[in-house]
Amino acid sequence: MPTVEDETTPSPPGRGAVLADHALRVVGGVIAVIGGVMSAVLELLLSTVRVGGHLVGVSVLVAVGANIALSWFAHEAVGSRWAVALPAVPWFVLMTAASIRTDEGDLLLAGGWVGLAMIVAGAMTFTVMAFRQILAPPTPSRY
Repeated sequence: MPTVEDETTPSPPGRGAVLADHALRVVGGVIAVIGGVMSAVLELLLSTVRVGGHLVGVSVLVAVGANIALSWFAHEAVGSRWAVALPAVPWFVLMTAASIRTDEGDLLLAGGWVGLAMIVAGAMTFTVMAFRQILAPPTPSRY
C-alpha cells in the first residue's frame, strides 16, 4: 500500500528545466530594465502635458502606476527580493540626467511642479515596493 509521502514527493527537475528557468529569469530581468527606461522616457514626455494652459500632472500618476507594475513584474519574473532594483536603477539614472541643466541651459525635465512631484512620487513608489518585498516572509524554493 503506497504511503502519502510516496504520492506527494515530486521528482527533482532535470538539468534542462533548471537551465530554462534561469534563462527565463534573465529575460525577465532584461525586460524589467527596458521597462524602467521606457517608463522614465514616457513620464518625461508626459511631464509637460497641459489642459487649458495649465499643467495637469498626468506623469505623476503614470510614474506611480508604472513603478508599481514594474516592481511587481521584476519580483515575479526574477524571483528575487532585490529585483526591484532592475527597473529602479535605470529610472533613477534617467531622471537624474533629465534634471541636470546643460551648458546651454537646456533642461529635459520641464514642467515645474510636475517634474518634482513625478520624481518624488516615483522614488517613493520604488522605495515602498522594495520595503514590501524585502520584509515579506520568504517563499519556498521551486527546486
